[in-house]
Amino acid sequence: MVDLALVILNYNTRDLLRECLKSVFANTGVQTAVCVVDNASADGSLDMVRAEFPLAVALASPRNGGYPFGNNLGLKYFGFDGSRPAEELPRYAALLNPDTVAPEGALAGLVRFMDEHPEAGACGPRLILMDGSLDLACRRGFPTPEVAAYRMLGLSRLFPRSRRFGRYNMTFLDEHEVAEVDAVVGACMVVRREALVQVGLMDEAYFMYGEDLDWAKRIKERGWKIFYNPAVTIHHVKRASSRLSRKAQVEFYRSMVIFYRKHYQAATPFWLDWLVMGGIFVKGGLALVQDVLRRPLSAGAQAASGPGGSQA
Repeated sequence: MVDLALVILNYNTRDLLRECLKSVFANTGVQTAVCVVDNASADGSLDMVRAEFPLAVALASPRNGGYPFGNNLGLKYFGFDGSRPAEELPRYAALLNPDTVAPEGALAGLVRFMDEHPEAGACGPRLILMDGSLDLACRRGFPTPEVAAYRMLGLSRLFPRSRRFGRYNMTFLDEHEVAEVDAVVGACMVVRREALVQVGLMDEAYFMYGEDLDWAKRIKERGWKIFYNPAVTIHHVKRASSRLSRKAQVEFYRSMVIFYRKHYQAATPFWLDWLVMGGIFVKGGLALVQDVLRRPLSAGAQAASGPGGSQA
C-alpha cells in the first residue's frame, strides 16, 4: 500500500518544480506516489515532468482554477473524493509546493510523526526561507476577529512573544519544539486519510490563500489535532509564481472575507462585524493603492494563481 500520496500543484515554475521533484524522488524510507497537477502553465512544465520524471503522474488542469481547484484534481486522482473505498486509499495525503526542496528523510519523517501521533489529523514541517529565516506561515492560529484585529493593528509585530498578541503566527513558540497548532501551511501539509475522508476536499470558493486554514479548521472541528513538527525541515522559496501579481493581493484579502463569513460572522456582534469587514477592505484597499503607485499595471496584472496556500 502507498504510504503517502503527494500532490504538487504547479504554475509556471518549471525550473523550481524540477528541483522539487529531484528532492522528492531522492527521499527514501516511505512508499510515495507523486502526482503533479499543472494549472495551465505556459512554460513547458508538464513536458519537463513527463520527460524527466516518468514515475510522476502528470495531470493538466483544464483551466487555471486556483490553488484548491488544482490540488483537488490531484486528490481526486488518488481517490480521496470518495471514488475509491477508504481502505484502498493511501494512508496519508500531502500537499507540496513546487518551490520547496525536501531533504532526504523529510517525507519519511513526516509520515513517522503521523504514525506516532494517531490523534493527529494533519501536520506540517519547519519551513525555512531562502535567507535562513523561519517561514512564519508554517504554524498558524486561526484568524478569529480578535486575532485578526491584533494583526491588522500591528500588535502581533510589536509583541511577537505575547501569547495573546502573537497568536496569528504563534511567534511565542520555540521554532525548534513540537507544538499543537491551529493550522499549518499548504506549502507542505500532510493529512491523515481518515481525517480527509471525514472533511472532504479543499473548498474551491477560495482561489488562493485561506483554503489551507479552512481545511485545518474543518479537520479540528472533527476532533483531530494539528501539529507543527520542526524535526523535519523543508526549504521554501515562497510565492514563486505570485510575487509579481496584483491579483494575488486581491485574492489574499478576498480569502479573509470568505473565511470570516464562513466560520465567524454568524457569531459576531454586528458592531464588531462592521469593524472586521471594514478593516479588511481598508487594509486591502491601501495595499492595492500602494502597489499601483509602486509599479505599473502591466507588471501587477501578470497572471497569478500559482501555488500558494496561506502564505501571509
